[in-house]
Amino acid sequence: MTAPIFHRVAQLELIRDGWRWPFADDQRAAIDAHFAQRQLEKPELFNGRVLLGRNARFTRESFSADIFETDFASFLAWRDWGYPDQGVFNGFGMGALRSSDGAFVLGEMGRHTANAGRVYFPGGTPDPSDLRGDRLDIEASISREIAEETGLLKTDYRSGTGWCCVVSGTVIAILRVLEVDQPGAALRDRIAANLARQVLPELCAIHLVRAPGDFTAAMPGFVTAFLATQWPPG
Repeated sequence: MTAPIFHRVAQLELIRDGWRWPFADDQRAAIDAHFAQRQLEKPELFNGRVLLGRNARFTRESFSADIFETDFASFLAWRDWGYPDQGVFNGFGMGALRSSDGAFVLGEMGRHTANAGRVYFPGGTPDPSDLRGDRLDIEASISREIAEETGLLKTDYRSGTGWCCVVSGTVIAILRVLEVDQPGAALRDRIAANLARQVLPELCAIHLVRAPGDFTAAMPGFVTAFLATQWPPG
């Protein structure tokens, strides 16, 4: 696996077009059979609509791409089968929540989810509700995911400017540090209390990361690569 590539940009130009994914059409029967099997394993999986990308373009100032809509079953099969269409990428926003004492807050995905056991920042593959006209609003997607996963609202954190795009194969994570005026332990307890009130929370645990020594194998490479840039070397 190649090392993640970083692009720091000021603007995002992610525009939906009318492109139809040949993979989803050509492999329809196999995709449906795969999803039926995955639902037997995880009955809570839902075949909703998601947004993926193609034709990623980076300049010194911006990240632009063409966005298209597909069903979750096609996305899941593409992922589970090792990304057979390399011309498509999964681009998503993530909010790197950082507490007042410098701890980053990450969530562990619950057993009923498609990413069970993985540990990363609040975020996820965008869906049509994140569109403003034909423009994908990554900031709104991040706010929605944070509210759903942690209970935190936009008034609970301060957002910086610009974006850090981490390219790792067919994944492009679009990250921004979000500052929370609360110590790490208190913030973890606050989110955990919110999860306890949910019937089927997406997250099953909250992890604090204060240094590279807190990294685990459950954290994707793009997460640890991004975090490693947040502390001075040595």
